[in-house]
Amino acid sequence: MRTRAFAGEVDAWSAPGGPFEPTLLAAHDEAESFPAEACAALDHWGLPDYYVPSRFGGRLARLDEVHTLLRTVASRDLTVAVAHGKTFLGAASVWAAGDGEAAASMSRHVMAGEAVAWGLTEPGGGSDLLAGGLTATREGSGWRLTGRKWPVNNATRGRFVCVLARTDPGGGPRGFSVFLVDKQATRPGTVRHLPKMPTHGIRSADISGVEFLDAGVGADALVGTVGGGLELVLKALQLTRVACVALSLGAGDHALRIARRFLAERRLHGRAFSELPHARAVAGRSVARLLLAEAVAHTAARAVHDVPQELSAVSAITKALVPTLIQGQLRLVGELLGARGFLTGVEGYGGFAKVERDHQVVGIFDGSTWVNRSALASSLPVLRPGRGKATRVGPPPHEWLREGHVPAPLDTRRLTVMTRDNTVLSSLEDVVGRLAVAAPGGADRLAALLLQEQNELDGRIGDLRPTAGPPPTAAMRLAERYEWCHAGAAALALWVANPQCHDRDWWRNGLWLRGCLTLVLEGLGASPPQAAGTFDELGSLLLGDAGDHVSLFGMPVEVSG
Repeated sequence: MRTRAFAGEVDAWSAPGGPFEPTLLAAHDEAESFPAEACAALDHWGLPDYYVPSRFGGRLARLDEVHTLLRTVASRDLTVAVAHGKTFLGAASVWAAGDGEAAASMSRHVMAGEAVAWGLTEPGGGSDLLAGGLTATREGSGWRLTGRKWPVNNATRGRFVCVLARTDPGGGPRGFSVFLVDKQATRPGTVRHLPKMPTHGIRSADISGVEFLDAGVGADALVGTVGGGLELVLKALQLTRVACVALSLGAGDHALRIARRFLAERRLHGRAFSELPHARAVAGRSVARLLLAEAVAHTAARAVHDVPQELSAVSAITKALVPTLIQGQLRLVGELLGARGFLTGVEGYGGFAKVERDHQVVGIFDGSTWVNRSALASSLPVLRPGRGKATRVGPPPHEWLREGHVPAPLDTRRLTVMTRDNTVLSSLEDVVGRLAVAAPGGADRLAALLLQEQNELDGRIGDLRPTAGPPPTAAMRLAERYEWCHAGAAALALWVANPQCHDRDWWRNGLWLRGCLTLVLEGLGASPPQAAGTFDELGSLLLGDAGDHVSLFGMPVEVSG
């Protein structure tokens, strides 16, 4: 098996004259021009191969590897990661459909470096997929597409666009279908690109649109079945929501790298800034938010393989919580940097304002935080933690979260539109019991508090009554609490699953676990003991050698290839 030192390559490309040189990417951002050099370097390295599942000839055997790759790119420049990684999102419906012939054709184009866009949103439609007005009408053996998709990432640069189209004039859950359109194969004049939109962040990305003017496509453009489009998109979103939170982790890495440098260089009142307790505490909170986000994201990436039938819940939780955690981390780092967080021309610090702007989009695309939390809130009555003890059929998370575990092959046929279980949270009581055998640094007390909060949540969810339409405010608040409990359960399961890691820097004496559980309990409104001391420890460790890679598993620089 070959290995490729991807992180080392990206570091080399970031040197002066390279395609990832910060001044070059900043110039693209300022000019709102596409970062073609960086994307070409990623193509040449072979990153598109990891957007294609191995069953279709690609190298996507493990989603946690894709996380590592996208996180590495995003840690250097989030816009490049968004612009390039969109192809995985655009092709996800094809992989979810599992159609051998269509997938084989799509895989060849993706691995050749062709960009794929995903046309879901329309002017005035927002996140309401059932409001889509783009129509697909039968014409002979093929179809005729009419309507617009906007705004869409890579709508202009992408040769292919996967669109959700109305195939039944009455719409409804069975009134939409998915089509993969090769724009080069359409009759001239029937596909028109809509102008690139100025954006607050990711200014260099191709955020534009596409309009179909009675564009004819063949029967082979249909992905999946007629009328099965909405279900297919909902399943594909489960994969893309898990994948795209790697962008948040990369943004968090970038921000901590800047914060660490600032803490080491800045002096205030004749002393090192890092000697101020408040500065260390803020830095420690920033570290804890990143590590908790990683715990949730890593658990979701493993769940894709081992409990894919639960992804409708896990992906919604992950997409709602991880970008929120990192956006909060960026606010903390901005508090540390002060004026340097606003200055674009200061060497070493100018990138912060950009990453802060760029990251805001991650919480929006593929379903905003509100959309994902709303979906979770609607599912709460069947996801009660107490119910899971009786219904769980999958393996416990502490088995498939082991560092050396080989995930099951990606099987999109096991995806479901709605799950009745969340193995991670329903295993909390068992995991807390396992932790108590060798509890580090008071983590057992924090875990016991979390279990109390989960039991209270279970009772409150049991009092919910089904309602028509959008979830009420009370259900949305319970959904947010459910996300926090899930995050704590994921962190605990990762700790229990990996005793061989307990002597590593961030793991020693349960430090990262205590920091994550403290954050979770604060998010639930509790007052965890020794919070200040825990965050001070994390902030101090950031300044040492361990601060080079703030990650649960050391941010591996190599992936299988």
